[in-house]
Amino acid sequence: MRLPPDLWVTPLAGAAGGYLASLAGWPLPWMVGSLLAVIALRCISNRAFSELPGGRKVGQWLVASGIGLHFTSEVLAQVVSHLPIIVGGACVTLLLSLIGIAILRRGGVDRATAFFASMPGGASEMVNLALRHDAQPARVAAAHSLRLLLVVLLIPALFTWSLPAVDAPPAAQVDWAWLLVLLAAGAVLALLWTRLKQPNPWMLGPLTACAVASASFDLHLGLPPGFGQFGQWLIGCALGCHFDRAFFRSAPGFLARVLLFTLLAMLAAALLGEALGWLAGEDRLSLMLGMMPGGITELCLTAEALQLAVALVTALQVLRLFLVMFLAEPLFKLWCKSHA
Repeated sequence: MRLPPDLWVTPLAGAAGGYLASLAGWPLPWMVGSLLAVIALRCISNRAFSELPGGRKVGQWLVASGIGLHFTSEVLAQVVSHLPIIVGGACVTLLLSLIGIAILRRGGVDRATAFFASMPGGASEMVNLALRHDAQPARVAAAHSLRLLLVVLLIPALFTWSLPAVDAPPAAQVDWAWLLVLLAAGAVLALLWTRLKQPNPWMLGPLTACAVASASFDLHLGLPPGFGQFGQWLIGCALGCHFDRAFFRSAPGFLARVLLFTLLAMLAAALLGEALGWLAGEDRLSLMLGMMPGGITELCLTAEALQLAVALVTALQVLRLFLVMFLAEPLFKLWCKSHA
């Protein structure tokens, strides 16, 4: 396979953006900085510079492995004890899609496009369902891309800059013998989940492998320094390649409505997380973060950077992803049948 001659441009731009963002003290600098740098490069030059082949998968593999290592036996026991809250929170956040559906329908968007564009998560899967139900897949993809961009840019910044500064946690133990086995197991599981056509395999595969091993053997391990930043850089570069001048010029009215309902969904998620935390007497900040509309990788990284309950945020996001995957199409068919 012949690689594009300008393949080096995107990673170099992303590295420069990540480095500058780290100097400026931005939250998640290597992801946010590389994302913005690649978007700026593509928009200013008006050229579709390519992303690194497999770059996002490798980035997700590394980041998800680090997140999975948070699931020690004690943490897993806490997650199980909070299971009713997690299930309730994940189900409630599905209702946030009603905001998007209402706004897009009022803007004249057809029923199928409005429905699948408003689902909180599973972008590629929602595009496939949009094709199956005669929606407009380009608009569905654009809505999910813009939502993810807003999540990456706004949520880490809002949480980081609105909370008191926290000291960096002590460095976790690095055991290369365990890590090599777990990284390999995560890659194998990701490939298997890809073959089985499961959602987000390079995030959920390594996360599952590391979480199961960490909880089963009560490991207290972490990734070596730099691995997480390397993964963030790869993810940021890949995400930036979804945006260019044509994207921002396409259907500005539709994108403005997507922007509006995403911001409203974030506000509603924050209020619901606050209320649920008060009612259950749990960590309201972790619940607020876990109920935000999508972006498992980005939100879990934010929880990790702020020393919040990473496992709780992860559980909320993963459960909602599977709820969206299994319920989106039946709910859409029920909606169509009720309006037949």
